[in-house]
Amino acid sequence: MATRLKVTQVRSGIGRPLTQRKVLAGLGLGRPQRSKVLEDSVAIRGMIRKVQHLVAVEPAE
Repeated sequence: MATRLKVTQVRSGIGRPLTQRKVLAGLGLGRPQRSKVLEDSVAIRGMIRKVQHLVAVEPAE
């Protein structure tokens, strides 16, 4: 398993519940096509799971 994950927002948070928009902000995302490299942890995995329909995840190099 990778120790770092590249998370890219692929869909907008407009019209989504406040909790999902807060999770996107917590991941450091805010606009579609923005990417962040994050440490792989249980907390980050849980956040990604909440917004899995809005983001794409791949191992970071």
